Amino acid sequence: MRMGKRGAFICIEGIDASGKTTQAKILVKKLCRKNIDALYTTEPSKGKIGRLIRSHVLDREKRVPVALEALLFAADRIDHLENEVKPALEKGKIVICDRYLYSSLAYQGAADLSLDWIQRINQFVLVPDLAIFLDVPSEIGLQRLKRKKTVMEKGANLQKVREVYLQMVRDGRMVKLNGDQPIKDVAKKILKVVLDFLERSHASEN
Repeated sequence: MRMGKRGAFICIEGIDASGKTTQAKILVKKLCRKNIDALYTTEPSKGKIGRLIRSHVLDREKRVPVALEALLFAADRIDHLENEVKPALEKGKIVICDRYLYSSLAYQGAADLSLDWIQRINQFVLVPDLAIFLDVPSEIGLQRLKRKKTVMEKGANLQKVREVYLQMVRDGRMVKLNGDQPIKDVAKKILKVVLDFLERSHASEN
């Protein structure tokens, strides 16, 4: 499949242990096998701000002030877009992003930070061409978490996070897929949604 000059920006979202990282990487491999130039990336990014978030925000016992958390993620997002995502899109790549703006809305929103304010500090970021939410019940996510939980991965909090995601689905901002299925089945559904989207996008350019 040949894409237009600009690529496409696709986000895979979900609560922790929803399988989004696994599925995002599988999706990139499957697209590449179809001769579609796809790139995997993630937030927090691998840039300086992203590394700061991983070492000083996520990997600590006590959560930092939620407003600070949101501002750091917003700053990392702009850095990520400018240095990795936009250059790839300009080359016609299909960028698959493991977490994006929706994670900020869900995780900081679940901590009672204003969704409007989170949206405002992210007003200059790209709107994804497609955003997929892998829906997994919070109790399933917690059962899957084998590593040490981060400060954002407590049971009650994950349920609130899922509720914010589901509201964004109802608002038409995201496409919901059932993530509580075998990996191969979920991967097949994601691939179909993405290929259908790319076909429609390609047709609209002609």
